[in-house]
Amino acid sequence: MPAHFPLKLVGRRMLAPTVAHLGFVRDDGEPLDYIPGQFLQVHFHYPDGTATKRSYSLATRRDHGRPPDEAVEIAVSYVTGGAATALFESLPEGGTIQASGPYGRFCLMPNDANRRYLLIGTGTGVTPYRAMLPQLAEQIAGRGIEVVLLFGARTPEELLYGDEFRAFANAHPGFRFVPCFSRELPAADSPHAHADVRKGYVQDQLAEFAPQADGDIAYLCGNPNMVDACFETLKGHHLPVPHIRREKYISSK
Repeated sequence: MPAHFPLKLVGRRMLAPTVAHLGFVRDDGEPLDYIPGQFLQVHFHYPDGTATKRSYSLATRRDHGRPPDEAVEIAVSYVTGGAATALFESLPEGGTIQASGPYGRFCLMPNDANRRYLLIGTGTGVTPYRAMLPQLAEQIAGRGIEVVLLFGARTPEELLYGDEFRAFANAHPGFRFVPCFSRELPAADSPHAHADVRKGYVQDQLAEFAPQADGDIAYLCGNPNMVDACFETLKGHHLPVPHIRREKYISSK
């Protein structure tokens, strides 16, 4: 049974105008043992006292050089009028929240024998892929796999962790980072401007990468409409359903 525990806020930075990266440590002295791709639930109460909870994928990369279980990092979308938004915006550094977990199976599987991973995400749905980067580096080096990350954002300023993914792609030739902008492309002199930038939605770009039924495993995370559209595209390319792993992010206040 996943444990309940306090988390203490130790750092906050804005990734985009309405998305914050929050860093915590467990405030009970215990480590958090998790697999990249899993999520936590944060427990709190509405103003009328009703208990509620929200789920957040762990963003922690275990290659930070810190003790492996120290950091507990999540990305939080701020929603106007949202109860969770009010909780996080008012939380001071050193303040605590209650959480439980980890949960979920949206993880790289140890017995995977694929030649390529297709990682597809929108918004904060890219968070679990950040946590997976150290594992992907090991698999690129050890199994010689290829990885394509198709990441959908509306504008360049909403490209969460874009600098990290681009740096990872530069350091690992087997990793291809393809940002897809639905509203605004980066300026020509922007660090986000490169040959793999696409205009449009990720689901409209997927076919370009020729999904292969016998060699690909796909991960879909983020907007439910995107997840459903990509799922149908991948089935159309005859990927077995067990090789299409999905997690939908549904906003709630």
